[in-house]
Amino acid sequence: MQKRSKRYRKNAALVDPKKRYDVAGGVAVLKKFEPGKFDQTVDVSFSLGIDVKKAEQALRGAVSLPHGLGKSRKVVVFAEGADADKARAAGADEVGSDELAKKVEGGWMDFDVAIAVPAMMKKISRLGRVLGPQGKMPSPKNGTVAEDVQTAVREFKAGKIEYKADAGGNVQVPVGKLSFAADKLKDNVTFIVDHVRALKPPGLKGNYVRKVVLSGTMTPGVTLDIQ
Repeated sequence: MQKRSKRYRKNAALVDPKKRYDVAGGVAVLKKFEPGKFDQTVDVSFSLGIDVKKAEQALRGAVSLPHGLGKSRKVVVFAEGADADKARAAGADEVGSDELAKKVEGGWMDFDVAIAVPAMMKKISRLGRVLGPQGKMPSPKNGTVAEDVQTAVREFKAGKIEYKADAGGNVQVPVGKLSFAADKLKDNVTFIVDHVRALKPPGLKGNYVRKVVLSGTMTPGVTLDIQ
């Protein structure tokens, strides 16, 4: 705690480290925190008892929150012809095929989400080594490889979020901004908690959800009781 800022220490004093809060109580504590100089993103972090080396336990997907994320996301689309026209009409920030792939391969990463139509996957497969580490490689598992490119663009622009369990079985999901009204944050948190719980792999033995923590970008964490 000695290396933490004065604001962090002040906020940490508002949290009972031995307590597990219900969602409404956790959000209430978060809303009491002294805000920083920017509108912080609120995350829900899950520690799960899964083995991501097993394909059936490697959680990954995408979902739209009830109240979105509070910002529009920058979306690029790999498509040609009519699909490219549909992507532009839906609000994609940049659309292309070979030229866009070369731009990304050269190191351009100024976007939040990359979407591709299935026909483009052979052309952009080489981008896996560039986009993979960034978590931006299009994949059918999270809805970023889509036949209906128009719907995909609209959903991700509106704040549809992707999530993926890391090597340790942890999943961190943004659920809004600290400036959100408490009821909207509560709805988003409850939604993602229920969503992740419903993804419990069949046949998994032991404790699935080990710990759930709610926090802002620069705030202490608040442990939630979701049982």
